[in-house]
Amino acid sequence: MINSPVDEIKNRLDIVEVIQGYIKLQKAGANYRALCPFHSEKKSSFFVSPVRQIWHCFGCGAGGGIFEFVMKIEGIEFGDALRILAQKAGIELKKQDPKLKTARQRLYEICEISTQFFQKQLESKTGLAAKKYLNDRGINEESIKKWRLGYAPDIWRGLSDFLVGKGYKREEIVNAGLAIEPEKGQTPYDRFRGRIIFPVFDLNSQVIGFGGRIFEMGDKKQETGGLEPAKYINTPQTALYDKSRVLYGLNNAKVAIRKQGHCVLVEGYTDAIMSHQAGFDNTIAVSGTALTSFHLDILKRYSENLILAFDMDIAGDTATKRGIDLALERGFGIKITKLPPESDPADIILKNPKEWEEILKETRSIIEFYFDSALAAFNKDTPEGKKEIGKMVLPAIKRIPNKIEQSHWIQLLAKKLKTREEDVFEELKKARIVNTPFDGNIKASSDLIKETPQNSFLKTEQGRKKILEEKVISLVLKDPSSINLVDGEKILFFSTEAQKILENFKKFAFLDKPEGDFNKILANLENKPDEELKNFLATLSLRAEVEYEEDAEEEIEICLAELKYLEIKNKLKEISEELKKAEEAKNHQKINVLIEEFNKLAKELL
Repeated sequence: MINSPVDEIKNRLDIVEVIQGYIKLQKAGANYRALCPFHSEKKSSFFVSPVRQIWHCFGCGAGGGIFEFVMKIEGIEFGDALRILAQKAGIELKKQDPKLKTARQRLYEICEISTQFFQKQLESKTGLAAKKYLNDRGINEESIKKWRLGYAPDIWRGLSDFLVGKGYKREEIVNAGLAIEPEKGQTPYDRFRGRIIFPVFDLNSQVIGFGGRIFEMGDKKQETGGLEPAKYINTPQTALYDKSRVLYGLNNAKVAIRKQGHCVLVEGYTDAIMSHQAGFDNTIAVSGTALTSFHLDILKRYSENLILAFDMDIAGDTATKRGIDLALERGFGIKITKLPPESDPADIILKNPKEWEEILKETRSIIEFYFDSALAAFNKDTPEGKKEIGKMVLPAIKRIPNKIEQSHWIQLLAKKLKTREEDVFEELKKARIVNTPFDGNIKASSDLIKETPQNSFLKTEQGRKKILEEKVISLVLKDPSSINLVDGEKILFFSTEAQKILENFKKFAFLDKPEGDFNKILANLENKPDEELKNFLATLSLRAEVEYEEDAEEEIEICLAELKYLEIKNKLKEISEELKKAEEAKNHQKINVLIEEFNKLAKELL
């Protein structure tokens, strides 16, 4: 029997290796655990089971296999996840009918083909000046290939006409962010013209957008009405590219970031490329935007330590400060480099990579930077100066979630200002933290867990019954012999679906089977579960392993007692409804029978 591509991918890829490509996992017995990447939490409730090849978060309830994980973390459909995982597994998928391809798939294709077009232009006579500019900046041939740098010829529709010739519509080229439609009905023209092209990649090294840098002025001032043209232009928001979620170079840096335990953040494409070229592989760039909550969500998967390697102006650059504030609130350790005047990392590395290495070693914490900036701006010996210094530094200290770290900075501030710690602490309490638009994203992610329809359902009796049923099944999977406790009429306390599962377990001879060997239990079941049921049982099996340390038999007895209670309560409700109808119909015989039945059941609740 020939396996489907999905089965083949599952056979070749290990779920731990796939998920480790996105988040930092820690060994926890036979499983792995991490902070959930899908909701905000302080204690790890996200688990990965290599035996079952599943993942599950016991905080937000999300879970599944490798496909579900990639779909959720990348925000993509199944077809795109299939393509990504097939590439990882080294499986060639059959060519798809172009008519059946999704709009998103076609956007990926347009970005990839455009990258190849730009690369070819850079290597042609047309791109000689662009190539010279890159070489003069110190970017070597290896880096040009690694980062897939290119050149957009200074032609109005060079790329667009090329893509149309490949079968893509002009509307699709506009949707990919590569062309601009001047007015409705007019022919779109290329967004990038006469610029060096920096492709922007997702975590799987797929091209999703572009940055274009001007390097020769030429006729550019005429095109912009005599004004200086923008040094850089970037792909606008598209279905693939969202600058608030993209970190340039992370696809090449993620392994080094995790290995070294920290990430160096620079401003520009060239800074990132030159850093990698010099061996600083844990470097990424935030291009065209400040740090956002989405960036921090992604970075936290790899490390919680950041080194910011760009000029800082905490008084003037509110966007940069907002990003830093968000990082502090989330518990990131942030350090700042001290750059020489009028220098950026690329310039320093070009002149002397050793100097850049020293700069990265001599970093200071962000709070120390705030201290130094405030002390330089105000006189710490005057009451007014002390007050202003406090106003500048205390909100940053207040954002630090760790109280011990907070206490350290309070002591230092009191010492610097020659005042009492108690007074500084009182001012810290009063310090206002202004919420930014990004703060809403953080709150929303945690609020989601509280307000989902699923959690509202779990508060009902029906929801409670579901929890108890799942716990019994979990415990049976942990200790198969305990199925014998669910005997006789006790099976009737369960829903039809749960009854089927338990009856299936009963038919399986549990004797001589290793305790908790989930795969062997499944293999020996008489009625083989479908994929959905198999995943459901795998999750319950993982839950038993992670959450239930108590004696299985004792806990099952407790669950059965509560299930019986809920079943009787439900029957009493049904009898009450029937009694109302019988009283309305004045059916005295039925009334007497129902009252007798009601009293009999009610005694069982006592």
